[in-house]
Amino acid sequence: MEAILPLIIQAVSGLVGGNGVGAAARGLSLGGAGNSIVGAIGGVLGGGLLGGPIGNLLGGAGEAAADAASSGAMDGIIGQVASGGVGGGVLMAIVGVVKKMMSNNG
Repeated sequence: MEAILPLIIQAVSGLVGGNGVGAAARGLSLGGAGNSIVGAIGGVLGGGLLGGPIGNLLGGAGEAAADAASSGAMDGIIGQVASGGVGGGVLMAIVGVVKKMMSNNG
């Protein structure tokens, strides 16, 4: 269960990020379900790519990071939420732009 929880957090955060971008940039929106699916996928991908760097920014480096990790998992959760939300929003924007370009050329 401990291995699945970060993926769930990242997917839900990505879902929120994807829907946020879809609502903010209506021309890029893929609809509710499309925004959610692409956002969740982007959240998991973004969490994997950005989780380390964001975790280091929040937790510090070296011994400070080890102390932060041993004192609680809150920094890890915040990093997963942030990286998942960013990843979901970015992938949603990319897919929305590609969809818009394909519909203009078709």
